[in-house]
Amino acid sequence: MKKYLILASIIGLSTSLFSQTATEFTEKGKKLYEEREYMQAVINYNKAIEVDPNHHQAYYMRGKIKEAFEDIHGAMKDFNTAIEKNGKYAEAFFARGNIKYRLQDYYGAIADFTSTIALDANNLDAYYKRGQAKQQLEAYQDAINDCSKILELKPKNVDAYYLRGILRLEFGQLQEGCLDLSKAGELGDIKAYDIIREKCNHRLYSPAEGE
Repeated sequence: MKKYLILASIIGLSTSLFSQTATEFTEKGKKLYEEREYMQAVINYNKAIEVDPNHHQAYYMRGKIKEAFEDIHGAMKDFNTAIEKNGKYAEAFFARGNIKYRLQDYYGAIADFTSTIALDANNLDAYYKRGQAKQQLEAYQDAINDCSKILELKPKNVDAYYLRGILRLEFGQLQEGCLDLSKAGELGDIKAYDIIREKCNHRLYSPAEGE
């Protein structure tokens, strides 16, 4: 009789687990994530994956938590799996691109940010991060073009003006870079004025121009 009770309990637990869908476990995990109950969130993402091993969102969300706790390679593995399960998952490409950037795999990061943009042409963060990755490779004109695209989509994007200003200074476009930094300052980025004082005021105009 005791064996039957134990068996019934196991069956009951199993039935309880699989009566909830992977989506329900994932949604519960998201709520816990927002409440900063990270370990409980992970447990729910694990359950979602157990119920449905192809549930790409659970891998992605679990990867975000691993990244937050500096488990970079664990996060990369989860983002890889999310993309394997859904090759059109823009958020996973973007998240993996950020990991690659942190690991100084700039070419890999650019590829992932490019995939993000192909799936979501209005993703401003992807253009910005791709521009930063190109900056690391000294592909300045391409990086400037990414910032310009952001400003085409959102004309008052202060971060794009600031980064484009820095890129233009590094690329030798002094006057254009200083004007971008001035615009960034105008839009509220105070640190832009520090760069202007350091790089622009004494070099923007030659003595002949100042006469």
